[in-house]
Amino acid sequence: MQKTTYEIMHKDTVTAQIDTQGCAHIFFPDRMPYGLYLEEPESRQDIDTLVNNALNFNYWCASRVLTLDRAYAKAILGSIGMKQAVTDKDRAQIALSCRCASLTDVFWVRYAGEQVCFRDVNLYENHLDRTFIDIALKGRQYTVQNKYLARDLATNGIFPKAWKRTADGFVLLKDGGGNAVERELLASRICRCFDVSQVYYEEGSFDGERVTVSKNITSIEYSIVSMEAAEIYCRNREKNSRQFILELDQHNYYMMNIIDYLVGNTDRHGGNWGLLVDNQDNQPLCLHKLMDFNQSFYAYDTTDGGRCQTLFWDAAFEETMTQKEAAIAAVRKIGLHQTAEVQKEIFAELPQYYEMFTRRLELLKEVDELADPHRQEEK
Repeated sequence: MQKTTYEIMHKDTVTAQIDTQGCAHIFFPDRMPYGLYLEEPESRQDIDTLVNNALNFNYWCASRVLTLDRAYAKAILGSIGMKQAVTDKDRAQIALSCRCASLTDVFWVRYAGEQVCFRDVNLYENHLDRTFIDIALKGRQYTVQNKYLARDLATNGIFPKAWKRTADGFVLLKDGGGNAVERELLASRICRCFDVSQVYYEEGSFDGERVTVSKNITSIEYSIVSMEAAEIYCRNREKNSRQFILELDQHNYYMMNIIDYLVGNTDRHGGNWGLLVDNQDNQPLCLHKLMDFNQSFYAYDTTDGGRCQTLFWDAAFEETMTQKEAAIAAVRKIGLHQTAEVQKEIFAELPQYYEMFTRRLELLKEVDELADPHRQEEK
């Protein structure tokens, strides 16, 4: 089998090299992607390392293109004339054909020795076709000649979504059917009444239908890293992930658990929260802005809420703790940090959620009042 060698790029820096047989060489460990673990094999007979490298590289590449549980994914892949990938290796080939470019960070891939620069391939400075927006949001079947539209499929999640370039940068359009748009808008309005770093979701329209619109939080200067990838980063550096997160940004970690409880967000998995990274040195700055609320107001018939999915990041949390218990623990730790009253009027489209929201908020206010003297003593 013919061997192909790839260079893993951080902007215009060759951070590592790997071939299709799994032989890797790492030039700048601190510039490696957070979610990619490679080892330099002792020899070509070091089969375990070679196989693991190849698998890890394919998995990382595959994560930079959409998965097939995404709404309209098959229509998108069909539209650009590519196979409907079902394995990591298949998806990796799709991503590699588009140099693994993404709107989440500044990593990309090229053939070894290829004379291509970051400015030639990055999505911040290169045009996106409107046709892709139609396909992504509506599932329309077009014959699209430009295979490089595939590089725009790297937005994770299951709801129809697409990037749109504006004069002020990229915005993300999200649909979802039912009242997903209304739920995300309401959750975002509630979130603005609290001191937490957050993405603002506004109402927009596409092809006559309502969508949420939010600004892109990444740029050539700043990237985001999912918590799934950050965990790999911690393991590779023998860091305690709980200690790492709390030292980096305790406030927004605990506020995330508070907000998710208040709005009944049951979808806070490791792929939709994580780190904001400085692209100059690839070092984490804080947690990235809180985002993704279109699955809010679920498990909302009692004050307990659903199972909190961020528990393993704090040793004080039980594995089976409810969102209510996690929010109470967070309030006791840092306080409620409400900055404005939540007006009843914002529930006009979804009035059925107002009573439960009020009950949950009052519960946390009581916890905050009781815990405040103890926090003052700790200070």
